[in-house]
Amino acid sequence: MTVPWREIADRVWIRRYESLDQTIGVIGGEAGLAVIDTRATHRLADELRNEVRALPGTLAAVVNTHGHWDHAFGNARFFDVPIWGHVRCAAMLRERGEAMRVECMERYPTNADDFRAVEITAPTDLFEDRATLELGDRRVELQFLGRGHTDNDIVVTVPGASVLFAGDLLENAPSPWFGDGYPQEWAITGQALLSLVDGVVVPGHGEPFGRDFAERQVADIGELARLGVEVAAGRLGADAAVRLSPFPADETLEAFERVRLEAVDGRAERD
Repeated sequence: MTVPWREIADRVWIRRYESLDQTIGVIGGEAGLAVIDTRATHRLADELRNEVRALPGTLAAVVNTHGHWDHAFGNARFFDVPIWGHVRCAAMLRERGEAMRVECMERYPTNADDFRAVEITAPTDLFEDRATLELGDRRVELQFLGRGHTDNDIVVTVPGASVLFAGDLLENAPSPWFGDGYPQEWAITGQALLSLVDGVVVPGHGEPFGRDFAERQVADIGELARLGVEVAAGRLGADAAVRLSPFPADETLEAFERVRLEAVDGRAERD
């Protein structure tokens, strides 16, 4: 069954894909369309690009919400327009892109040829704190609020449309992924994100939601970080902390390891 574009605000569309339960966005203005993320392979990016043709306007720009493979491995198929991303998004793809590709080939053997064909392509238009895309009668605001799911997550807001694209800082899927995360900082970044929410939040995976869900997930990440600090300090056993966690056991233990590494990094910076 073909999944249609859904217009969730004036000239703001989303398409939710069964593959990885990924949600892709498009923002339209008089000067063209900005696509939020490019999917996981060239084949999937080609499919996306073809589907974008159904929307009014020509392709003007692409935004990578962060540098993970499922959001940026399709970049090469959009290289004829500016690809926006955080400076560390580009660094992640250049430094870790090949390792991510190999991991994907091993994890998804039936799609190994698709991953083998990927030309790892970093974003071309980089920023550190914030940038603005001009789409004629509309601005699109890109902001880095702090480390969270990775060290390069950004949020995309559309002034006047009450829509925020959160990337994987928030997910309406089984749970966020903490493997490259910074749980303590993520909780702080989440609070900054909440200050920008005035309507619909579009996650990188799953169905869009409102402020209540966003507040609950940010609070859950904060509680997870607090438990991780207690475990790292030896004040709480890992088994007990897992039972108290708002997230499943495997994700919780992965987050606790990331909290431990945050503490090590913090000590190294102080030294």
